[in-house]
Amino acid sequence: MKILTHQKNIRRNARIGQYTSLASLVILAGGMYISFIYPTMLYISFIALLVGFILSQVGIYFGNRWGRRPRVDERITTSLKGLTKDYTLYNFLTPVSHLLVGPAGVWIIEPFYQRGTIIYENNKWKQRGGGLLLGYLKIFAQEGLGRPELEVKADIDNLTDSFKKVLPEGQEIPTINAALVFTDTRAEIKAEGAPIPAMKIEQLKEFLRKSAKENPLPAAEIKRICGMLPTESIE
Repeated sequence: MKILTHQKNIRRNARIGQYTSLASLVILAGGMYISFIYPTMLYISFIALLVGFILSQVGIYFGNRWGRRPRVDERITTSLKGLTKDYTLYNFLTPVSHLLVGPAGVWIIEPFYQRGTIIYENNKWKQRGGGLLLGYLKIFAQEGLGRPELEVKADIDNLTDSFKKVLPEGQEIPTINAALVFTDTRAEIKAEGAPIPAMKIEQLKEFLRKSAKENPLPAAEIKRICGMLPTESIE
């Protein structure tokens, strides 16, 4: 498998995560200090706490993706080790963060970092379990699950637009697939009827191999698609 990664982007975003996390701690501490020392200036304390909380969420977002080692791109790469040379993994080089092209087709890999039980029922994604600890993490130390279907739609639309810009007139846009991949070993997935396949990261390689056996993408089509994408990493 060929791996292409935007290393410069990773370094920049890792620094953003570090700086915003540090700034959030300083601002939150300052807000608490003001609330104790100057009780008549609670409005300043409230503003500081609000800004600190927002910055902490930004820090969590950037930290999850680019600051934590092994990074998500490294974990995806490790999980796919053993795929043939016909596959190319693009990390942060396309309109989507992680894109895999190969015999299994064109796959957007959407990483999620949540723990607990991930359930799809009644056309909705839900996160359950974990008790008080999970409730705390959802607010202060972990991103919420959000609406994965909207993230997938936005990524598919962005990648489709990118293909349209480089495709000669009359050429067909490649079929784009997406998979939700949960990186936390404590996650349990119950989403058999979901419109988007969801799995733990260690299940991803076998899932792709099965897809390649059932409906393999021709080598000529793989070459055509890769020709529309970056050809080397950015250091």
